[in-house]
Amino acid sequence: MNPYIHVGNLQVASGLHRFLESEVLPGTGLSADKFWGQLELLIDELTPVNQALLHKRDELQGLLNQWHKQHRDDFDAETYKAYLYQIGYLEPEAEDFQITTQNVDEEIAKQSGPQLVVPVNNARYALNAANSRWGSLYDALYGTDVIDDSDGAERGASYNAARGLKVIAYGKSFLDQAAPLTKNSHAEVVAYSVADGQLQIVLTNGEVVGLQESALFVGYQGSPSSPAAVLLSNNGLHIEIQIDRHHRIGQNDPAGVKDILLEAAITTIMDCEDSVAAVDAEDKVDVYRNWLGLMKGTLQASFQKGDATVTRALHSDRSYVSAEGKAFELPGRSLLFVRNVGHLMTIDAILDRNGNDVPEGILDAVVTSAIAMHDVIGNSLYRNSNKGSIYIVKPKMHGSEEVAFANTLFNRVEDLLGLERHTIKIGVMDEERRTSLNLKACIREVKDRIVFINTGFLDRTGDEMHTSMEAGPMIRKNQMKSSTWLQGYERSNVHVGLTCGLQGKAQIGKGMWAMPDLMKEMLKQKNSQLEAGCTTAWVPSPTAATLHALHYHQVDVKEVQAQLLKHSASYIDQILEIPVSPDASWSQEEIQQELDNNAQGILGYVVRWVEQGIGCSKVPDINNIGLMEDRATLRISSQHLANWLHHGICSEEQVIETMRRMASIVDNQNANDPAYRSMSADYERSAAFQAALELVLQGYDQPNGYTEPILHRYRRAFKTSGAALKA
Repeated sequence: MNPYIHVGNLQVASGLHRFLESEVLPGTGLSADKFWGQLELLIDELTPVNQALLHKRDELQGLLNQWHKQHRDDFDAETYKAYLYQIGYLEPEAEDFQITTQNVDEEIAKQSGPQLVVPVNNARYALNAANSRWGSLYDALYGTDVIDDSDGAERGASYNAARGLKVIAYGKSFLDQAAPLTKNSHAEVVAYSVADGQLQIVLTNGEVVGLQESALFVGYQGSPSSPAAVLLSNNGLHIEIQIDRHHRIGQNDPAGVKDILLEAAITTIMDCEDSVAAVDAEDKVDVYRNWLGLMKGTLQASFQKGDATVTRALHSDRSYVSAEGKAFELPGRSLLFVRNVGHLMTIDAILDRNGNDVPEGILDAVVTSAIAMHDVIGNSLYRNSNKGSIYIVKPKMHGSEEVAFANTLFNRVEDLLGLERHTIKIGVMDEERRTSLNLKACIREVKDRIVFINTGFLDRTGDEMHTSMEAGPMIRKNQMKSSTWLQGYERSNVHVGLTCGLQGKAQIGKGMWAMPDLMKEMLKQKNSQLEAGCTTAWVPSPTAATLHALHYHQVDVKEVQAQLLKHSASYIDQILEIPVSPDASWSQEEIQQELDNNAQGILGYVVRWVEQGIGCSKVPDINNIGLMEDRATLRISSQHLANWLHHGICSEEQVIETMRRMASIVDNQNANDPAYRSMSADYERSAAFQAALELVLQGYDQPNGYTEPILHRYRRAFKTSGAALKA
């Protein structure tokens, strides 16, 4: 139980109160009395609105359940669509408009590149991500499966020269593609130099050549005659050829090239939501304190690496001399968003005048913005936003009314903090069906502050299944990505974003590559997201960001978007095609395979969330392939099992038996984790097992299929009585 401090009519957990008054507010110009007074007014004003919106979600879901029950045997697509308009689920077509967002940093408005999402409560991960603006191509290639192990090129504990040669050849081939010479190849270069503002390149035969496009050369480090680095720019992303003839790699390279550094994670989302297990005031202060360290530039993390202690901090900016001889800098860090929680959950970090937990999304908006003020007013070692903006990603909103509420919330936060209107920018996660279908209306509600829209397969599919729970049994999970509704959703998101004027002003994003160990396959597949018109896409690691950057040198996203803008389309009918199985004629073996796959995934994630407080990690799937998982994984898997259970595809007994059997598998997969607590040793006393089981057995009744209420309840109970449970 948190000890509380009474501030006006609020009760504030003492740890949060102390953090805000001693660490956040000093230096912002905000007095504590004014802050708490204005916060109380904001909570009084907006909490009832928040509650009403959640009540409307429940009302709509009830109406949909009732309609599907009545029309299971006579479903008609046009009748269904008319009913959605009738109940307000589908909104009238919004008039054409263009967004008017101002003061947007170029990393969001102009550049296309990879994006990381990282739990902000883990300082080491947060720093790794923030510092992933630049990544070593040689390291990324050498340490992953992009370079095969054949011909003696295996990875090992010590440097393998044969593997190194393959890496270098790959790197030089990349340079030939991104910055081709007027003739021959970068593999034949023996020297780079700068003369008369031009890059001069000497080949092995003594011939001096240049770049096919001289404008690709933008700067250098060191002396013009013998630069330490050559800076190129292609499709808006930078490439740094690093030269050091005394380096162990450079000394064997004809041109002395020791590495190729790529501008990689242009932006990063510091996550307070799906990848974080924060259930109380103590957890929230940990989340907020790391965000404060990032905004003030002071965050550090120390860890053991072998016998040494390594301390990590934020990288400084990178200095160059331009082709014209003028000094300039490029950012050394990723531009940071912060993802707040959605509208659903409440938290006891603050109790309102009636003693009720406050909406967590309201608390997040106020505190993360107050923290970001340190960056806005220059109270930081490094600038995050050179435009003086605060970037908040807002997830899990249903339709334009909820987006309008977020806009009102941000207005009130700006007023509370004394910020100019629209200082706080919004990223709208398009991961709920009501938002997908009404995306244009949603964007219109935040047209003066929107900087980001993004699709998300896992949450969006979870909502798809819960929304149409009564329509019938859903198709198998691996069929979802090729289903009509999902293809329409992905296309519609880009189309609506472009027609609303996001090109050159805001990001259009796509979802995560979840397999951090399968980088060769990522390079084969993930360029399709750029070809679909997205300006950014999520990757699971800094290494993946470096490799994904290669796609942005291959595909000119601006040109793709220009072509897409020439075509008009409507995808509503496709999005409304419910992914129910036409006959549900699966064999018992197929049904059991689906149960095993979903159950193992649920258990593998929940056990770390509930009992270790880990909200994002690489979790082995049923085939022992590591998948980077966060809470959205649970929503799709638990809703799929809940749907099949509801429609009699499987029985409750079969679900329980499957969960018990999969628990033993997950226990074995975690056998080397000293902090791990076995589920199969005592199913009844395992908090993780019981939470996972409840996610399925009670999945039908969860608000919009969300997993947070169950997870939070079990995590809080485990934090209180976990020691007893372990005994």
